[in-house]
Amino acid sequence: MSTQKRLDLTVYAPVLVANDGRTLAVVRGMERALPGLRLNWEVGRGGRPIELPQRDAWLVEATPRGKLPLLCNGDETYPVTVSGRGRSGRLGPGGQPLLDVQAELPLDAAVIAAAGEMLERVAEGACAFWGHATPDDAALDIAYQTAPTLEGPPSPRRGLPALKLLEQIRAPEIPYYLGWLNYWSAAAAQAIGFPDPTRDAALLSRARRTASGGWVVQLTDAPLDLDNPAHLDALKRAYERFPEIGGRAAP
Repeated sequence: MSTQKRLDLTVYAPVLVANDGRTLAVVRGMERALPGLRLNWEVGRGGRPIELPQRDAWLVEATPRGKLPLLCNGDETYPVTVSGRGRSGRLGPGGQPLLDVQAELPLDAAVIAAAGEMLERVAEGACAFWGHATPDDAALDIAYQTAPTLEGPPSPRRGLPALKLLEQIRAPEIPYYLGWLNYWSAAAAQAIGFPDPTRDAALLSRARRTASGGWVVQLTDAPLDLDNPAHLDALKRAYERFPEIGGRAAP
């Protein structure tokens, strides 16, 4: 198994419906963002890749089941995967069901260069509310912001704020947490008050608008590394700036 560092990419979107073309848009978006990528294999039992000669038609047939089955690039030395599953309203923000789309890629120079475009294409293809792309090391620290402990509430590392569970967030447009690259739909940006030209000058210098009116916002120039004090400070400042994220704002 590869021990290479990974990039975790996740977006949260409305659930799939009949004749929904979003799963195909997500997969094609990843392929367009990363030159040479082909996600033409299903991950079968035991992790064995199974080639899909009619991948697009296969995806369309899977849509009525409400998920994007686990796909990969068929290269065990350079594994890229993507999948999507439904989350019930009982576990969703504001009692609403969601589609969670998750991708994993090697954290190398090519992926780092393509990460912003890939997040944008996946999020816009899924018509997502919000999403992120974050190195797996930092993503583990971020997970501690919501993970309950034996004593009860979360116990975040590195002085990061505790965040509410996804089902405790009042609306799906409100981001659950921050990452290295952040996708905020137009509705999500409005919900958290971004952008403010005065307060967000630094973030706007590393942000771009999307075709749908959303934003891709990059917290740090290099991939987020929370062992780097400047990166940790940037993440903390972003949480201070957006108290709505993670359901921390007063109701």
